[in-house]
Amino acid sequence: MSMIAVFIGRLFIAVIFLVSGINKLIHVADTNAMISAAGLPAGLAIPTGLFELIAGVCLALGIATRLWAILLAGFVLLTILFFHREFTDPMQAMMAMKNLAIAGGLLCLFGYGHTRWSYDALRARRRAEVAESAAQRHAADAELRAARAEGRAEAAGAPVVVEKRPFWRR
Repeated sequence: MSMIAVFIGRLFIAVIFLVSGINKLIHVADTNAMISAAGLPAGLAIPTGLFELIAGVCLALGIATRLWAILLAGFVLLTILFFHREFTDPMQAMMAMKNLAIAGGLLCLFGYGHTRWSYDALRARRRAEVAESAAQRHAADAELRAARAEGRAEAAGAPVVVEKRPFWRR
């Protein structure tokens, strides 16, 4: 049940950034004005919108979840610093607290980023399968070499001595 909650939470957080990124890309002029009013360069609207959109898609699909979660947490905390620093204004204080909660959720996602129903989990399972297959192949090759050596020893009429050594010492 907790994996379902993490999955749904990851989707909910992703929706925030998907919608925000799309809005920034649709309303570039308004976004540039808001960014300029905060004292930042005006040309950041499109890169910011693309960043939020790409990050939202990656979070939703579970691609590099931990990386995007930590990048977005930093991004959200910076928005508090640049856009919601007037804590005497109740609206700004509420927006800062909302962003703080989003950053907290992103940090939790960073901690539990490799959950089921994500590309990251699928890739980890595939790596484990490949490693297990390689280990089985290596063990089968070692058994075959031992059987061949035993056969050669029997053919030569020498006594068979089986030495048990770990595979890494051969």
